[in-house]
Order: sequence, then C-alpha cells, then structure tokens
Amino acid sequence: MNENPLSKIILDTAFYIHKKLGPGLLESVYEEIMYYELTNEHGLYVQRQESIPVVWKKIRMELGFRADLIVENEVLVELKSVESLAAVHPKQVLTYLRLTGLKLGMLLNFNEALLKNGIKRIANNL
Repeated sequence: MNENPLSKIILDTAFYIHKKLGPGLLESVYEEIMYYELTNEHGLYVQRQESIPVVWKKIRMELGFRADLIVENEVLVELKSVESLAAVHPKQVLTYLRLTGLKLGMLLNFNEALLKNGIKRIANNL
C-alpha cells in the first residue's frame, strides 16, 4: 500500500478518535490510541517512537529525535495536542522526512475543536 491510501486510513482513524474523545487530552493518549487502532483494527505495521538518527558524512548520531508513528514504513505521523501549531512543527516533520527518506508526513493537532483545522500534509520532495 502506498502513501495515499495509507494517509486516508490515518486521517479516518484520527477523525474517529477525535469524534469519540474530543480535544484536550495529552498527546501521549492520542498516540497510544492511534497506535492501537492502526495496528489492531486496520492490521497495519506501525513503529512507535522510532529513533531518527542524523548521519553526517560517515558519522551516525543518535540525538534523541523520535517519530511518533511510522506507518507501513511509508508515512510519518507526528501528533500534537497544542493550542495551535507553531511554524516550527511542519519544519520538524519535513526534517524527519529528510532524515528518514520517507516521502509523506502527516502533522495532526488533536487540540482543535475541528480536527480538520489541525491537519497538515507535508511532502518530502526528495
């Protein structure tokens, strides 16, 4: 399955969770539930809190960067539960995409009254 069908499943799952729970919970709660839904209900392979190293020339640095979710080794999902997304958040996702070599990132802010206002789709134009 490529990025587009996966992104639809990810968004449908996020909308379902947001409809049931609403905004205002900790990011870790949404992450746990997204992980459960994507793995158990949709049967997808999902890596959670996956380490993202920085490689400079021949030096591999484990600096503590972590992707919230990586779905089917295709889509990086960064979850937030903040008042509003800052300009740095999409840049963070783009940097993670570049470091991992993935093409698509989804930035989801669950702390919006309407989840659609908290969704950013970010493409890595390798």
